[in-house]
Amino acid sequence: MFVEDAQLYKFILDSGLVSKEDLEGAKIESEKSNKRLGDVLVTTGKTTSDNLRRMQAYVIGIPFVDLKGKKVPFETLSLIPEPIARGHNIVAFKKTDTTLEVAMLDVNDLSAIDFIKKKVNLKIMPRLTDADSVKNVLVQYQKSLKAEFGDIIQKETETMKMISEENGGGPSSEADLKKIAEDLPVVRIVDTLIKHAVLQNASDIHIEPMEEQVLVRYRIDGLLHDAMVLPKQAGPSVSARIKVLSNLKLDEKRLPQDGRFKIDLNNEKVSFRVSILPTYYGEKIVMRLLREDVSGFTLEYLTFHGASLERIHKALKQSTGMILTTGPTGSGKTTTLYTMLDLLNKPDVNISTIEDPIEYQMARINQTQVRPEIGFTFAQGIRTLVRQDPDIIMVGEIRDGETAALAVNASLTGHLVLSTLHTNSAAGAIPRLLDMKVEAFLLVSTLDIVIGQRLVRRLTDDKEQYKLSRAEFSQLEKIVDLKRVLEALKEEKLVKPGDDWSAVSFWKPHATTENDGFKGRVGLHEVLVMSQTIKDLIMKNATSGELEVQAKKEGMLTMLEDGIFKCVQGLTTVEEVLRVVSE
Repeated sequence: MFVEDAQLYKFILDSGLVSKEDLEGAKIESEKSNKRLGDVLVTTGKTTSDNLRRMQAYVIGIPFVDLKGKKVPFETLSLIPEPIARGHNIVAFKKTDTTLEVAMLDVNDLSAIDFIKKKVNLKIMPRLTDADSVKNVLVQYQKSLKAEFGDIIQKETETMKMISEENGGGPSSEADLKKIAEDLPVVRIVDTLIKHAVLQNASDIHIEPMEEQVLVRYRIDGLLHDAMVLPKQAGPSVSARIKVLSNLKLDEKRLPQDGRFKIDLNNEKVSFRVSILPTYYGEKIVMRLLREDVSGFTLEYLTFHGASLERIHKALKQSTGMILTTGPTGSGKTTTLYTMLDLLNKPDVNISTIEDPIEYQMARINQTQVRPEIGFTFAQGIRTLVRQDPDIIMVGEIRDGETAALAVNASLTGHLVLSTLHTNSAAGAIPRLLDMKVEAFLLVSTLDIVIGQRLVRRLTDDKEQYKLSRAEFSQLEKIVDLKRVLEALKEEKLVKPGDDWSAVSFWKPHATTENDGFKGRVGLHEVLVMSQTIKDLIMKNATSGELEVQAKKEGMLTMLEDGIFKCVQGLTTVEEVLRVVSE
């Protein structure tokens, strides 16, 4: 959609939707980089792509519709074929005898409008909408697959029974398993499972054999949801199909196996990391979905802000040293690392990585996969990388003392090293490294910053504002230093200088039968800088608690405090923060 930058600038200036200071900065950057003003505002985190689209709709005078949580009658929805709807981001949502209203992301997509007009022979009335609205309606196409899916399951059950009878109880040879894995019903079942998971933006698919059935669950926004139930007979064939896709041993059912495969769905490349574990009732399969294209993320997009953001940018300007991200599995550490690599990825530097596995592929970065089964470990990889004339090295994870020592030595010899560590907090990373036999004097010489993080569910735009009651405030005050959070809010001008907590609003989801009011996830962060005082404490063998107390004195917001900060921003809820982070 084309809107003149001057028109957009004037509208935003008059409306006050972005501060004048931020708008002026974006305008200067736009002119300097020859990018559209709207694109600069989005990439720097001053507005969202959906809010930009709303502004553009107002400027050009086209109605904006919000379809999040709205149910579209299938007879209206099906007037536009799903491939056209998905390929052009256009959905039908309202029909009369003479007109069809369509919601789209780009009202200049005339080819899609002409196609639909010829197909339905109605007057097409374009409306602008946001990406979440289109996604919500596209998912409704999939609900019509339930009947078809039931038919697939029925055919699969019959096929499995027939093969079972022919083989006197079930397939046993590799040839039998391969034949089943290539059978059309099984292929369609696995394809449908994968397609549903991608469309629902799941991060993992769990296929769990039980006594009488096979349970399929998706992890969406950090929580597992039951997706569907398959008959018990489908378990071995689904397992065989996934093994074929992942190039694993079909007849090995006693030992765990790990593999990978890749698909291209609707022009989006998705990799699957497969883990198969033998259980009492059969093989449990977990598939991690990895979207390959993560370029274009910014630290602001990942919701770093204020002093934390400045500390990371300062560390990234160093030519030597070490930057660590910490947190449990699934806390977004890898995405943070890749975002930092994307910012560092310039023509004048050589970046090399050693990973297990390579989760995202990035242009101009030399990425290497470890192979422990043949002796190619993280430690061996680092030894080789330092001889490859790198400027920046990324180590996927520091798992043992040898890897830790080599990473520290690499940063001492003129490299910037980025890596991850499994600890519960930023301060906890230092005792962990010391426990791995890294010398304290080497640690204080190399470590620049440690980032601790967690992920919580993000509120949709359909949310309700409320004030904390006195009892809720007292309860929250017992576990969070609210005075520090209020100071941070005032410093970043989210709260007026004279306000206290009684003037501050929080948010909760407006849940409906169609959704729970959450979509996507948002990061909670803490960034510990290696100040001279912190270094002195490390040399005195201080505990992680003592290090955290000092870091807070020096301005670090803890993850819990950052969580409450983001509750006030309307990004998440207090309940979500307390569910994920505890101190």
